[in-house]
Amino acid sequence: MKVMILAAGRGERMRPLTDHCPKPLLPVGGKPLIVWHLQRLAAAGFSEVVINHAHLGAMLEQQLGDGSTWGVRIAYSPEPPGALETAGGIVNALSLLGAGVSDEPFLVVNGDIWCDWDFARAANVARTLVQSRDLAHLVMVPNPAQHPQGDFVLNSGRVSDAGTACHTFAGIGIYDRCLFNGLLPGSSAKLAPLLRAAMSENRVSGELHNGRWFDVGTPQRLHDLDAALLRQPL
Repeated sequence: MKVMILAAGRGERMRPLTDHCPKPLLPVGGKPLIVWHLQRLAAAGFSEVVINHAHLGAMLEQQLGDGSTWGVRIAYSPEPPGALETAGGIVNALSLLGAGVSDEPFLVVNGDIWCDWDFARAANVARTLVQSRDLAHLVMVPNPAQHPQGDFVLNSGRVSDAGTACHTFAGIGIYDRCLFNGLLPGSSAKLAPLLRAAMSENRVSGELHNGRWFDVGTPQRLHDLDAALLRQPL
């Protein structure tokens, strides 16, 4: 099973920190944010990782190299200035993820989060996804202070766009390539409309993760995560 780390965002809210450093390379807990992902993915048995990039992408490739330092093999998916949004970035990398060659779902992780969700669970989730003919499985978390309204409703393992008891999408999802049918590589596209369309057909499953999760969207949240990891290391 392959995994993609989304790392193409400009990180506007993190400026000036991201003026000269891509957000996934910002240090937290003694190492770049994205390295936490690589180490945990390798420990969970993942060996092939795709990373997309746009803003200061050369720095990502230079610092991470082929991934062998962390026991993985990294393939890069460059995007034009401004990037392609989440769904567009995934579609642009489908050939690297094996989609079109294999029907196996793949894991996608936002590069600007920190989470202790067990990546080793992804393979079993992917098998269930195929058996159920679902298009996506989303990891949800309790709503953080900066996002009290949440994103989607999670009820008995199903995710929908209707209701008021919302949870927040953690930025961790397992997707069937059919979710992206009709999108062309190189085109910009958001993920949320695709997920909502699949939800309208009851083809999205999900789970609630009550462990540690941080959305590293501002310098203050980066500072808070750094402090939390120093207090309670992984």
